[in-house]
Amino acid sequence: MKNKIFSVRDQIADVLRSDIISGELAPNTKLNEIQLAERFEVSRGPIRDVILKLTKEGLLVSKSNVGASVNSPLSSELQKLSIELRKKIEEFAVKEVVGKATMEQVAHMDILIDNMQEHFEKQEYTELTKADIAFHQYFIELAGGENLFNLWYPIVIRMRMNYQRIKTSSKLVEEHRDIVQAFKLGDIKQAIAAIRKNIK
Repeated sequence: MKNKIFSVRDQIADVLRSDIISGELAPNTKLNEIQLAERFEVSRGPIRDVILKLTKEGLLVSKSNVGASVNSPLSSELQKLSIELRKKIEEFAVKEVVGKATMEQVAHMDILIDNMQEHFEKQEYTELTKADIAFHQYFIELAGGENLFNLWYPIVIRMRMNYQRIKTSSKLVEEHRDIVQAFKLGDIKQAIAAIRKNIK
């Protein structure tokens, strides 16, 4: 696979997304466009674009005449609902991809898991979270392209705000290896079981 070239806006969005996922930017923290423009050495135009993007993702809340601030984590009830919605979407994706993915595509999943393992060993938990999302995103996009991704991504990214399980579960990487093993075997039932075990 070719390396993607990310725009300045994408790079800024990635940094701010990391700050929110890690908790460095706490819930209800107000974002200052001028300060962000100075931090990233850009004009306020790209900052406004990034704020709009992260608002659409659900990480920020923007209000007229008030500006943007970091969203609050989901309530326990909405978190449970999000988990169920995410399971439904990923189970659909598994049914679309298992038995149809090429050897190269499955091999790329292994690479994504190796990346997760590396971040886990280095205790780089925010990067591990992003690598975890990238793994699931890969087969979501294989299954349904941009349409399925646009349904799935806001649910997942919002669930990951200050996500603590990733710091405590040594089983996390192995759970993903179980998913890929099911892809390799072409076993839809096993893949769905592995997905259900992983999404908590």
